[in-house]
Amino acid sequence: MRKPIIGISANVLTLDNGAERAAVSTDYIKAVTEAGGVPVILPVITDMTSIQHQVILIDGLILSGGYDVDPLLFDEQPTEKLGYVYPERDFHEIELVKAAAFAKIPILGICRGIQLINIAFGGTIYQDLSEVPGVIKHMQNAKNYVPTHTIEIAEKSLLANIIGKRAVVNSFHHQAVRMVAPGFTITARTLDGVIEAIENPGSEFFVGVQWHPEMMSASRTCMLELLKSFINAAAKYTV
Repeated sequence: MRKPIIGISANVLTLDNGAERAAVSTDYIKAVTEAGGVPVILPVITDMTSIQHQVILIDGLILSGGYDVDPLLFDEQPTEKLGYVYPERDFHEIELVKAAAFAKIPILGICRGIQLINIAFGGTIYQDLSEVPGVIKHMQNAKNYVPTHTIEIAEKSLLANIIGKRAVVNSFHHQAVRMVAPGFTITARTLDGVIEAIENPGSEFFVGVQWHPEMMSASRTCMLELLKSFINAAAKYTV
């Protein structure tokens, strides 16, 4: 049996001369490979037929981290602390995740990815965590593989079955899920109440996490196990 093909949504980087590049952190590439998958980069496109064909080509989808999501997508006006947005990427990933969900292939959203999933299916996010009373630090200064805060994980969730009821994770975000989309459940929070994971219990593997497991998978076994569980679910879709 061939290894599962894992599509990773690309960020768009703008060079000093204005040229744009499709880019994915090598952390994703290394982590997917180590977990048993074959990573492929899915560049931003807006042609619907091409997006459908991207989904046809893959066995699992990772929505990667990156820029803020346009608040107009969840009927809010931009606040002062909103960062850079790239509407074409938002459009691409919303259509991509909807098509992947329709095809019932495994989906893992990471950082921006959990927020994008939530918005795509009718939820909202905080444009900035300063809106949350008593919020702790969620943008760490430590190296990216270092865990800096604790999360509590819901019992009987898929996430708990994989990594247990409590974990320590890294943190690189100033936005987070606010109102959870219909059909999804909250499966992890930090001690300040910020949502750190959601999943769709009606799917075999449809999970969003606010941290970056791909940055931690080389040093923390539980994060590699999360990626392996995703890859193993994707392996069922290989032909």
